[in-house]
Amino acid sequence: MSDKDDGFGSAFFVGEQERNPLRGSRQPGEKPLPRRFYKVAVAAPAEGGFGVFLDGKPARTPARNMLILPGEGLATALAGEWDAQAETVDPAAMPLTRLANSAIDGVADKMDEVLGDVVKYAGSDLICYRAGEPAGLAKAQSAAWDPYVHFVREECGARLILSEGVVFHAQPEEALEAIAARISAYVGAGQGAPFRLAALHAMTTLTGSCVIALAAALRKMDGEAAFSAAHVDEDYQMRLWGGDEEAVARLTRRRADMLAAAEMSLFCAPA
Repeated sequence: MSDKDDGFGSAFFVGEQERNPLRGSRQPGEKPLPRRFYKVAVAAPAEGGFGVFLDGKPARTPARNMLILPGEGLATALAGEWDAQAETVDPAAMPLTRLANSAIDGVADKMDEVLGDVVKYAGSDLICYRAGEPAGLAKAQSAAWDPYVHFVREECGARLILSEGVVFHAQPEEALEAIAARISAYVGAGQGAPFRLAALHAMTTLTGSCVIALAAALRKMDGEAAFSAAHVDEDYQMRLWGGDEEAVARLTRRRADMLAAAEMSLFCAPA
């Protein structure tokens, strides 16, 4: 693989379609996947933490930084992704590696910017905008999202205003400040902070809700439950009309990224 184009783009972006610190999924017309160039991938202690080693050589990020992880468990999980590759190396099948690249190359130097982007979601959080009809959808949203409304009230002391429809309604400033303070406290400092923030940002953009993401990061809800809650509208429509192949494939990819981010949060949980 070349140093400049290995399919693991990872810088922090505010994209036109979706704010996300991750890149790496192949798009139609992109270059063929690189062939696997190593035999064995293992995790081992390295300066500053734990690294991933490919045939004894340290793996690096797209920016040529050492792929150093804050804990052995996360390093072992990344090595497992590398070891699971077959004849080619497919970044789309390595969500933890892409997320770790993002944390090291993109998030670590832009902590305040990325944290601010997460907090912005609280001002128009998914869980605050409810459907008035059909009744089945309104009921499904309430069942999926009310637990998160209670969570943010109990965890942050934040009382969010719920509204019907999609017209923007400003949230109380004190609620937003309380959520921002709790997110900052969760991210904290130290070697694990960029990884916690990268995972939290990924979950926020994938769900459209920093509240749902924070609940998953704090292990109040698991990643699967959080992803399902965020996609209650899509699930409702699919039950009514069925899902086309492209939509189902897209949800499958996003679910994998969500579960990887939740897994990273677990590995990098504050002591």
